[in-house]
Amino acid sequence: MPQRLFPLLFLLLALLAGCGAKDEPLAALEAAVQELQDNLQAKRSNSVLEQLHPQFRAQQQFDREWAQRTMLLMFLRHKKVEVLALSKASYLNETYSEKGHTEAQVALIGAEGLIPDSARHFTVEMEWWREGEEWKLARLSWQ
Repeated sequence: MPQRLFPLLFLLLALLAGCGAKDEPLAALEAAVQELQDNLQAKRSNSVLEQLHPQFRAQQQFDREWAQRTMLLMFLRHKKVEVLALSKASYLNETYSEKGHTEAQVALIGAEGLIPDSARHFTVEMEWWREGEEWKLARLSWQ
């Protein structure tokens, strides 16, 4: 009896491993989103810039240089920066597997001391492009 179960268990494990491989790009995308949040909060602008695709565009008009200047201004203005993802969901493009999307509700909070002196809420949409094993942020829009 145990010998008959071995092929069935092997097949089940192979199927589960296949499912894991299918989810790997999505897991990597979600890790990239978390890394972006962590880098912004830690004020690591160079790390953020490394996550941006060379063809990065924000609001269909701003580029990587704009992102760099904006981060510099925000990081100089606020001693402490917090990026709170109130909700976020990532998914892969069904027709083009090298693209992923993240939609999030984000609170951006800046403070000089313990008490925040600025806080804004945004609905953010991000389009990520996969280059090899890495996801790069290519498009960013917010409301």
